Amino acid sequence: MRHRKHSNQLGVKKEHRDALLANLSTALITHGKIKTTLKKAKALRPFVEKVITLAKKGSLHSRRMALSRVRDTAAVHDLFDEKVEQFRERNGGYTRIYKLGTRRGDAAEMALIELIDADDEGYEKKSKPKSKPKAKKSATPVAEETEDTEENEAAEDSDEPEEAAVISEETETEAKEEGDAVEVASEEASESEETAEADEDSEPEASAESEESDDDTKEKKGE
Repeated sequence: MRHRKHSNQLGVKKEHRDALLANLSTALITHGKIKTTLKKAKALRPFVEKVITLAKKGSLHSRRMALSRVRDTAAVHDLFDEKVEQFRERNGGYTRIYKLGTRRGDAAEMALIELIDADDEGYEKKSKPKSKPKAKKSATPVAEETEDTEENEAAEDSDEPEEAAVISEETETEAKEEGDAVEVASEEASESEETAEADEDSEPEASAESEESDDDTKEKKGE
């Protein structure tokens, strides 16, 4: 069974596909970069990278295996003798694919595949934000909490005298207001008593004057 053995079939038979990848790998090794369709570039990448791995081994058996796949003696000798040095310090990832858009005519997706140079630093990897380490429970937070509670208690104690002073001031002002009201009421009462006494004094005088006037009228009538 060939379960999970699917690869880029490229719509052709196995023999045709092997010859196609051999020709593409020969051109890539010779020129360093080639322009082809995106599907062919993706199929070529694992094929040629396995050949480069054989070249890094450098044994006679590896050279014969590469010749059986690439089918071009000059390209294989060039890879094993010269170009393999640029891949010594690189563990895989010997090629790079650039997408070039669609081709005019059949709108096929085009790509550029190239061999990576030895001095190529590659793209800068985006650093993921580091997760914050979980804070370990220790004795210092407890001490800080106790200090905070002591400070809060001290602040509350200092606020109590101030509140008591404010309350005492309010009571004093209320007492003063009550005393002023009592004084005003007593003054009004004394004034009312004086007016009543004045009225009582004026009544006898008025009665006496009325009696005198009555006597005068009687005398005049007698005459």
